[in-house]
Amino acid sequence: MTDLLVREARVVPLDEAGPGAAPPEPVDVLVQGGTIALVGPDLWAPPGVVVLSAEGRWLLPGLWDQHVHLTQWALVAGRLDLSGTSGPGEVLDRVRGHLAAGWTPPATGLLTGYGYRSATWAEAPTVAALDEVTGSVPTVLISGDGHNGWLNTAALRFLGLPEREGPLLEAEWFEVYTRLGTLPGAERETERAVHDAVAAARARGVVGVVDLEWARTWEQWPRRYAAGLGPWRVRAGVYPDRLDEVVGAGLRTGQTLHGTGGLATMGPLKVITDGSLNTRTACCAEPYADAAALEHPTGVLNLTEGELTEVAARAAGAGLELALHAIGDRAVATVLDVFAATGARGSVEHAQLVRREDLARWAALPVRASVQPAHLLDDRTVAERCWPGRTDRAFVVRGLLEAGIEVVLGSDAPVSPLDPWLAVATAVHRGEPDEPAWHPEESLTPRQALAASVDGRRVAPGEPGDLVLLDEDPLAPGEPAEQARRLRRTPVAATVVAGHLAWVSGPPTG
Repeated sequence: MTDLLVREARVVPLDEAGPGAAPPEPVDVLVQGGTIALVGPDLWAPPGVVVLSAEGRWLLPGLWDQHVHLTQWALVAGRLDLSGTSGPGEVLDRVRGHLAAGWTPPATGLLTGYGYRSATWAEAPTVAALDEVTGSVPTVLISGDGHNGWLNTAALRFLGLPEREGPLLEAEWFEVYTRLGTLPGAERETERAVHDAVAAARARGVVGVVDLEWARTWEQWPRRYAAGLGPWRVRAGVYPDRLDEVVGAGLRTGQTLHGTGGLATMGPLKVITDGSLNTRTACCAEPYADAAALEHPTGVLNLTEGELTEVAARAAGAGLELALHAIGDRAVATVLDVFAATGARGSVEHAQLVRREDLARWAALPVRASVQPAHLLDDRTVAERCWPGRTDRAFVVRGLLEAGIEVVLGSDAPVSPLDPWLAVATAVHRGEPDEPAWHPEESLTPRQALAASVDGRRVAPGEPGDLVLLDEDPLAPGEPAEQARRLRRTPVAATVVAGHLAWVSGPPTG
C-alpha cells in the first residue's frame, strides 16, 4: 500500500446538513497503509509520503459501480454500434455499411455488433434477413439489454447450434454469450480491452466494481492483478452453474482473493430470476399491454420459488450473499419472499417495477436495492408502451430510500455505460437534461445520489483510502436539469485506490 497526503481539499458533505450549514473548509487527509488515518487542517507529512495538492478542490470517497459485466463492457468498444436503431432494416444497414467499409476479421473470426433494442420494433428480426446481408461471415448481434442475440446461419454453424428462424432468448442465449469469450484468440483481445476499460473507469473516479460477468471471475481477477492491472477493487460474483466450485473452494462473500493485495474479494451469488422489459420476459403481476402477441403474457420466472429458495439457502449457508435479478414486480415480490424464508443477505438487482405494498417488508430485510438509473433513458418509452398505468412505480428510487431501504447505484454495463456520473445525473433528473423529467417525484437530490455511489463510505479515519478529487462542487445548487447537466461532465482531477494515486488529470501533486 502507498501512503498519501491530500492537502487542502474540501470534503463533500454526503450526510444531510442542517439549514444554514457553512460550506466545508479545506482540510488535509492522510492515508497510511491503504487506510485513512487522519483528517484535519495542517497535518504533518511523514517522510517519503506522496503529497496530492488539492488546492481547494472537492473530495469524495471513491465511486463504485455495484453491477457490472466488466468483460462484456470492455468488449463493447470493439463492436459494431447498433444503439438507436429503429428496426431490423436499420440494423442491417449498419451491418452492410460496416462490411462495405472493409471490416477486418478479429482473432475470433466473428463480426459482432451490440446495442439494438427490439421491444418497440414493428417487424421481428429473422436469421434469413441477416443472412442476406452477411452471407458466409459469421455474425453475432447482441441486444442492448444482453438478453437476446441475433445470429446468422454462418454463426449458428460456427458455434455448433441448430438452425433457427429468429434470435436466441434468455437462458439459451446466455449460454452462447458465455461461449463467445472462450473462442480461440478471444482471451488476448479481451484482456487488452479490460485493461483499457479499467483505466477509463479510474479516470471517472471509479475505485471498484461488483463484477457479475458470466465467467470464473474469482480466478480471472488474480490473473489480471498479476498482469499489472491494479490498483482497482473488485467483488467477483458467481452464478448457480458454478456455485459448487465456489463452495468447494471454501470461498465466502468478502473473503480476499489470493494474489490481489486485498483489493479483490469474493462477491455474491447472482441469480437471474426473471427476464427483461425489452424482451417482455420480466415477470409481472399483470399482463403486458401487448400480451396477446406473447407466449408468456406476464413474463417468466426462470426458477420456481421452491428452486430459488433451495439455491439461496445453500449459498447463504456457505457464507455467500445473494444478488437476485428481479425486474418485474412479481419477480421482486418473489425474491423478497425468498430472502425472508432463508434469512439470506444481499441485494435485489434492478427492481424496475415494484408494488408499493412490498416496500415495508423489504425495509425489514437485510437486503439492498441495487438499481441502475440510466436504464430509464432507454426504457421509459418501452415502459409506457408495455406497462401503461404502472410507470408511476417504475424505477422507484426515492420511494425505496423513503421506505428505509439501502440504495446503491450501478450501470449494468454494457447495458448502460460504466460511468457513475451518468447514473447520478439520471437519478437527479430522470431523463436527458434537455427533456422533461419522467416521474420527477422519484428523483433524488445530488447528495442522495452521490451517497448511493460510494459503497457506504465517508472521508473519515478508519475508512479505506479510496478517494476521488473533483474540480467542481458536485452539490452546487440549481434546477435538477441544470444539476444533471453539470454532473454528467464532472471533471475528475485524481483517483486514489488504497492510497495509490491511480489516476491524475494534471500535476496537482506537490
